[in-house]
Amino acid sequence: QVQVVESGGGLVQAGDSLRLSCLASGRTAGDYAMGWFRQAPGKEREFVATIMASGRYTYYADSVQGRFTISKDSARNTVYLQMNSLKPEDTAVYFCAAGAYSGDKSKYYYWGQGTQVTVSS
Repeated sequence: QVQVVESGGGLVQAGDSLRLSCLASGRTAGDYAMGWFRQAPGKEREFVATIMASGRYTYYADSVQGRFTISKDSARNTVYLQMNSLKPEDTAVYFCAAGAYSGDKSKYYYWGQGTQVTVSS
């Protein structure tokens, strides 16, 4: 079993930066790829970024490519999502999940409760 807890959300203005953190705990937490997803009101949960268990490869949604960076501190079992040049359309609840290295949310097995990110114009 893997537990996933996100933190770092908040209210920012357009153009600002924010860093989300995701702590994964459990004996096998380090074996999984970690992904970030987001869900805006009335919309489907969508893929944002993912990083392999090794931290060697990353993959981003087109909508965040060049603005968001996913990284991993294996010693702390923590994954970060650095979000720069935020836009109002980035407003959503952001979820962290552990699973396979994929942009498909069905490939992730363990999910956190989410953290709210609100970007004002």
